[in-house]
Amino acid sequence: MHDFGKTLFVFGLVLTVVGGVLWKTGGLGGLGRLPGDIFVQGKNSTFYFPIVTCLVVSAVLTLLGWFFRR
Repeated sequence: MHDFGKTLFVFGLVLTVVGGVLWKTGGLGGLGRLPGDIFVQGKNSTFYFPIVTCLVVSAVLTLLGWFFRR
């Protein structure tokens, strides 16, 4: 259980650092505004769903998970 706590702490620290870097640099560039992302703007409301961005992030994470398991 001690190793799990240490791993969880390191993961949280890495996540905090990555979040801080993304916050200070303005994000991931064009990721989140890819062609195919749904954006509807009305008079009083806005709806945005980054479907293509979700697919790209999912594919990258799947490939990374597959690569590190081997």
